[in-house]
Amino acid sequence: MDTLLFGISGLPLGNGYTKFSYASGIDYAKSIGLDAMELLFVRNVNVTDNNKGLILQAKLKNDFYLSAHGSHYINLNANESDRQEQSIERILKALEGLAKVGGRSLIFHPGFYLGVPKEDAYKTIRDNLLRLPLTGVDYRLETTGKGTQFGTLEELVSLCKEISSCKLCIDFSHIHARYNGKLKGFNDFAIILQYVFDELGKSALEDLHIHMGGVNYNEKGERNHLPLLESDFNYVDCLKAIKYFNVKGCIIAEGPMVEKDALLLKETFERL
Repeated sequence: MDTLLFGISGLPLGNGYTKFSYASGIDYAKSIGLDAMELLFVRNVNVTDNNKGLILQAKLKNDFYLSAHGSHYINLNANESDRQEQSIERILKALEGLAKVGGRSLIFHPGFYLGVPKEDAYKTIRDNLLRLPLTGVDYRLETTGKGTQFGTLEELVSLCKEISSCKLCIDFSHIHARYNGKLKGFNDFAIILQYVFDELGKSALEDLHIHMGGVNYNEKGERNHLPLLESDFNYVDCLKAIKYFNVKGCIIAEGPMVEKDALLLKETFERL
């Protein structure tokens, strides 16, 4: 990646009356100045043989970056082996759907601790990730927002060092929520990016997938997404740190305001 792209999670809001498809949503997002979309496969893979052609056409016409968020029901540390197999199948189905439209990154939460020692959860998840095929699509492991979820920055960086097909998805809002409002100012964000640089090198910062948005949380972690301007997430200092480290890649705005928050992030970044 030689630039920093800004995009949305799911379909845009538009004027509230237009019902978008992925293809028309890509056209609209490009028309207002955005560069990327994260397809939502969280409940089902909604790229089919019927719509893949239109999506791919819109992607190519608009020089658009596509990623996808995998199922919410992935748990590579499930207690039962058949549930682990089902999680692998969900990842593979998402991979197939994303590949049909020329997508680049598949984002997912690897799993839950489920009361086992964290080291054991790590080993089980690592072994399952090593089973995934190499296809040219990056498996982006997302930092998680609750203490019950596997997915601290340190755990995911370690997996990325061990598994060549895995890369990071840093969800700054999840990190903020997981530690009950930890990310206050520039230095807090800079520490995260410096850690990535130290552990994974400059190349990781030059191809980074980022989630950002408002978040509601309590001492147990993330509760739900909020509009950026209705949250305490310090997106300005986060963007300052991203600019300071000359990060390249893609920032996806998550939350109910969709393209409004994505444009807020892009316009803020361009003003810095």
